[in-house]
Amino acid sequence: MKSIRLNLLLASAVVVMAAGWYTPAAAQVSAAPTQTTIERGVTVKVTPKTFSGAMWEFAVVLDTHAEDLKDDLQKTAVLVVDGREVQPVAWQGPGAGGHHREGTLTFPAPVRTPDAVELRIQRAGEATPRVFRWDSATLK
Repeated sequence: MKSIRLNLLLASAVVVMAAGWYTPAAAQVSAAPTQTTIERGVTVKVTPKTFSGAMWEFAVVLDTHAEDLKDDLQKTAVLVVDGREVQPVAWQGPGAGGHHREGTLTFPAPVRTPDAVELRIQRAGEATPRVFRWDSATLK
């Protein structure tokens, strides 16, 4: 009986450890670093989540204590790839309002890996867009 329990315990441990080591390709996180801008009391942080597959995803965090975050990121964000602007196909996160918003912007992936990509977020009341740029070395 002890032998059976020991074998079950060991088998369970192996399954748990193997599950922790396996990450499907679609779920792999890019090594691209988070970029942050702070203007007019609003912090915007962007982290690329995936630069592979049919869709590219960026984690976006907005924080402030100065105003309500009314941004419609699906309308105010654009990805610039090889000089061409690409609109996001989805925003997964809370809607406008509040002082903290966090979600994912999804864009269709380009046909080939570009030399660089630039995510631009134009916030109401700001003269120029917030710009987040990653070069080809980070896109792989």
